Amino acid sequence: MPREAEISVNERAFIQEALQEKIRLDGRAFDAFRPLTLTFGDEYGVADVQLGKTRVIARISVEVTAPLPERKFDGIFQIVTEFSPMASPAFEVGRPTDAEVILSRILEKAIRRSNALDTESLCIIAGLKCFALRADVHIIDHDGGLIDASCIAVMAALQHFRRPDVVVEGEKATILSAREREPIPLSILHQPLCVTFSYFEEGEIFLVDADLAEEQVRQAELIITMNQHGELCQIAKYGGATVDPLAIVSCTTVALQKVKELTKFIQSRLEEDAKRRNVGGFMAELSAENAR
Repeated sequence: MPREAEISVNERAFIQEALQEKIRLDGRAFDAFRPLTLTFGDEYGVADVQLGKTRVIARISVEVTAPLPERKFDGIFQIVTEFSPMASPAFEVGRPTDAEVILSRILEKAIRRSNALDTESLCIIAGLKCFALRADVHIIDHDGGLIDASCIAVMAALQHFRRPDVVVEGEKATILSAREREPIPLSILHQPLCVTFSYFEEGEIFLVDADLAEEQVRQAELIITMNQHGELCQIAKYGGATVDPLAIVSCTTVALQKVKELTKFIQSRLEEDAKRRNVGGFMAELSAENAR
């Protein structure tokens, strides 16, 4: 089975000794993220996130379907992850790795189960028709930090997406095109984001946003999901080393600061994209002169 190229013994020792001297290989502080870029596609609901050399693309799609029998007043929302073989030799189509299972589980708990999206707003006719929303997460390049980058991509894509408006007459629902009526943004109740802490030396050293080399050396990871209001949505720990409770409290403080910064960054990029799309507006399109 294909797998990631393992780090050498010398590289492992070098990274560990550098961390003991309070030095990261790329010169970052222990609580610093790598350079983050966020761009949106021409269509609504496409977010391209680059965190260092890691790249994740999230795409939101929607269709009309029947709601689940046990949830007649709710729409449907699901998150699907796809690991491209070109991102890492460890990824193979049709054979999910542990990393893919963990990522799917974390995103499910962080976004869907925390009710970040108001699924009741996706209901069209109770028990008959609803919007089924799907978030596809594509891993394009893998250099560590997949969970944090994927969560940023999904939340940014959800806030960027616009669903079509609908007219309901009795049990008949008519979906309107963008030309007929302006699409509607989704109802986002809160904006949870993940911050992953990698720890070394039996929990004495914690790093934010570890790259792939640091991930291969770490003893375990601690994933904290919060929103900008300080509400804790999830804490997940993977790995064998134990974590001191006071260290977890310290990590939540750092995570809150990072979540506030990331939320502000996403909002600024959304505003920039909105300004870019609204240049001239629809009236300018109607009054545009002939190119001849």
